[in-house]
Amino acid sequence: MLQDSFGRIHDYLRISLTDHCNFRCTYCMPQEEMEWMPQSKLMSQEEIIQLAETFIRLGVKKIRLTGGEPLVRKEFDWILEKLSAHPVELTLTTNGILIHKHIQALKNAGVRSVNVSLDTLNREKFKKLTRRDQYDQVWENILLLLQEGFRVKVNSVALHGLIEDEICDFVQLTEKLPLHVRFIEFMPFQGNHWESKKVITAAQMLDLVKEKFEVVKLEDKKHDTAKKYKVEGFEGTFAFITTMSEHFCGSCNRMRLTADGKIKNCLFGKEELDLLGALRKGEDLESIIRLSVSRKHAVLGGQFDPDYLKAIPEQIQNRSMIKIGG
Repeated sequence: MLQDSFGRIHDYLRISLTDHCNFRCTYCMPQEEMEWMPQSKLMSQEEIIQLAETFIRLGVKKIRLTGGEPLVRKEFDWILEKLSAHPVELTLTTNGILIHKHIQALKNAGVRSVNVSLDTLNREKFKKLTRRDQYDQVWENILLLLQEGFRVKVNSVALHGLIEDEICDFVQLTEKLPLHVRFIEFMPFQGNHWESKKVITAAQMLDLVKEKFEVVKLEDKKHDTAKKYKVEGFEGTFAFITTMSEHFCGSCNRMRLTADGKIKNCLFGKEELDLLGALRKGEDLESIIRLSVSRKHAVLGGQFDPDYLKAIPEQIQNRSMIKIGG
C-alpha cells in the first residue's frame, strides 16, 4: 500500500506512453514545432511493463494510459495486452483520431471506459484549436466506441471565450447519447499562456446550463475529480472538473509516470524522481516510489494558492502538459 503523509492511499497510476502527439492543441503545446525526447530517454515497451508491475505489487488497482497521444505509440497494442494480464483496471485518454485502428485490442484487453478529448463541436474551431482538420474522424470514433459498448467520457477544456457558446450544445449531446461530458477548468502549465482571467469556473458554466435545462445533481464518489449532473430524462451526464475553483486534493489517489520514466506525485508538482534510471541501474524501485508518495504536498503540488486568482503562472515550475501526460 502506498500512503502519503496526509493519509491518502495511492492506487491509481497514469502512464504516459509517449510525449508525441498528432494534434497541436494551442493550450497544451507551447508551439507547433515541438522538440521531442530522444528514443533512448523514453521507456521501452518492456520497461513500461516492468515499472507497471512494480506499482501493481504496491497496491495500484487502476492504470490509465496517456500521452501525448498514446495511440501513436507503435507498440500500443502489445503494451495493452501485457498489462491486461494483471489484476488491474485499464483505461485510456485519447484524442480519438486513431481509435478505429485499435478498437479490437481495447476490447480484447478488457478496457471498458475511454476518455476522448474534444474541446469544440464546431469543425472550424476544432481546426483552429488542434491545428488539424480531423473533427469528422474524431466524432465517428466517439460513435464507434458507443456502438461497441464502451463507456465514453468526452473531456472538454473550458476555454473562456469559447466554451460559453457551446456548453449547452455539449450538454444537448447527452439527450440521445449515453455520453459523459466533462468540462475541465483551464489549468496552468509551462508555455500554455495561462491567466486567471482565462478561467471560466464550474459555477459560471453551471449557471449557463441552467438557463436552458432543468438539471439534477448526481452523487460524487470519494476519488471523483468531477462534480456530476444530469438533465432530467437525458441518456448521459455532464460534469465539471473543478481543479482551479474547488480543488479535490484531499482525496487524491493518483500518481503519474512520464514517458521518460519519472514519477510525479502530483500533476502540478515540480518534484520528479527517476524511476527509469533506477530500473536501468538495477536499483530498488519500491523505495523511490514510496519516497515520491511521502513527499506529496497537501494541495496543488505546493506550487500555488488554492485561490486561483492569486496564482502567478511565471512562478510555477512544471513541464508542459504534453510532457507530463494527460
